[in-house]
Amino acid sequence: MSTIFTKIIQREIPAYIVAEDDNHIAFLDVSPIALGHTLVVPKQETDLIFDIESARYSELWQFAKLVERKLRGAVPCKRVGIAVVGLEVPHAHIHLVPLNTIEDLSFTKPRLSLSDSQYQEIARSIREA
Repeated sequence: MSTIFTKIIQREIPAYIVAEDDNHIAFLDVSPIALGHTLVVPKQETDLIFDIESARYSELWQFAKLVERKLRGAVPCKRVGIAVVGLEVPHAHIHLVPLNTIEDLSFTKPRLSLSDSQYQEIARSIREA
């Protein structure tokens, strides 16, 4: 069964896509812990990030690095934090989260609620950064 991320990759459901290449996609988290919270996902469906074949694993992190640069250029922050959690969706992914304090990377805090136009504006800013 396809994950929600595979459905986004196949354009079966909409997403706020900020970057994409042949093997990866990056889109805004729809339940963000910080403004600009982005998910970096390999297009090949693999549950555990450490099960990704070594060359593809390295490519995923190179893609994440490119997205991080765009994110940092678009969203004011001191740093962009990373997390690999994988408990909610069984499809490997990297969280890129703009940080100003260590608490900004807490997945236990209340999630932000943004409008469609706010998501669109953030996604556009990241794509154009």
